[in-house]
Amino acid sequence: MVLEQIYQHCLNKPKTEETFPFNQDTLVFKVCGKMYALLPLDKWEAGDASITLKCDPEFALQLRDNYDCIVGAYHMNKTHWNTIYLKDNQVSIKTLLELIDHSYDLVVSKLPKKLKATITL
Repeated sequence: MVLEQIYQHCLNKPKTEETFPFNQDTLVFKVCGKMYALLPLDKWEAGDASITLKCDPEFALQLRDNYDCIVGAYHMNKTHWNTIYLKDNQVSIKTLLELIDHSYDLVVSKLPKKLKATITL
């Protein structure tokens, strides 16, 4: 259920595309070619659900302090990326969707003006 909510939430964001740039198990959502969410589907199937999202560095630290299930993302720049482990339901679906929005908005804010102009929010 949560996976479907995440999937639909991401796909409903303007200019979002779903890709598998690393392997057939890691679903990556991009806006205008820039990553904002990674879902390791093989781990979801194994019962170890997580999502990796871009995050403002100061906010990323706050989240890590407030939630045991949020850590610096493995194989990513830990200053700018968090992995949220969903196994214990510490993060509500509402908060999770807000963190996806934050990641998307952060990526959009860094896009060149021409690309930003093509996105209608």
